[in-house]
Amino acid sequence: MKTNLSTKKIALAGVFTALAVVGSFISFPVAGSKCAPVQHMVNILAAVTLGPFWGIGIAFIASLLRNLLALGSLMAFPGSMVGALCCGLVYHFSHKLSLTCAAEALGTGILGGIAAYPVAVYLMGLTPAGIFVYVVPFLISTVAGSILAFLLITVLEKGGVMRELSSAH
Repeated sequence: MKTNLSTKKIALAGVFTALAVVGSFISFPVAGSKCAPVQHMVNILAAVTLGPFWGIGIAFIASLLRNLLALGSLMAFPGSMVGALCCGLVYHFSHKLSLTCAAEALGTGILGGIAAYPVAVYLMGLTPAGIFVYVVPFLISTVAGSILAFLLITVLEKGGVMRELSSAH
């Protein structure tokens, strides 16, 4: 039984990672970063179905693949991984979708936006206007993704699909 559960988690993580990478084609530039709302939707899906640490792993692998395929920038790492941690922990302790979506938006938008500053300066050689320069573009992206996730999960719950997906957790 444990092998089936692990296999199901790995398969679901692979599907979520692929969804985040393919979802990168739905992106728009804002203030030097590529806003990809599908990544934030995936963070919330992972939080609800797999848990916080799986979500961080999915965000890391998706960010890595997006960079290797030139679909994103190094900004993908702090934005997606901080958001995945925040929403994963909030869902783990509260089991409330609305709080989880808010945690994704605040984790990515505020904390991830601030964490992007040293990435821009030290890894990308950019000179951003200030430490908060990435907060607004990250908030735009994550709020869009959080709304998508809320709507999708609500529909999937009504259809009983979330119960099946969450049994992996």
